[in-house]
Amino acid sequence: MSVNFNKDSVFNLKEIKLDSIRKDVAGLLIEGEEAVMAFHSVRDQLVFTNYRIIAIDIQGVTGTRKAFTSLPYARIQYFTVQTPGFGELFPDTELFVMFSNRFTARFEFKSKSDIGKIARLIGNNALK
Repeated sequence: MSVNFNKDSVFNLKEIKLDSIRKDVAGLLIEGEEAVMAFHSVRDQLVFTNYRIIAIDIQGVTGTRKAFTSLPYARIQYFTVQTPGFGELFPDTELFVMFSNRFTARFEFKSKSDIGKIARLIGNNALK
């Protein structure tokens, strides 16, 4: 599933090492900003920095066209974390992020993702 915010959702995110982040992201970072965690779906990536969430939507057959979406923590109104229940067939964790303009982004992470670290990152930056 691609990073498609028209549907407000990003599914099947798996954590990746920070050195695996697309080189394009470095050009978007502002002074003092650094990547903290990164995830990918089949082709797309989601990067959590100390200031925002950057979604990279790889488009087209060759993947040369990319759409970058910046979701600043300063615009987050509230967020919700939903952990898997006991014995669920697909034990994924979900993160719902609601922004001040009423936009809601939904992210579904694979079971081994550290959702607590993500929640602390958002909380530490959105609650300032």
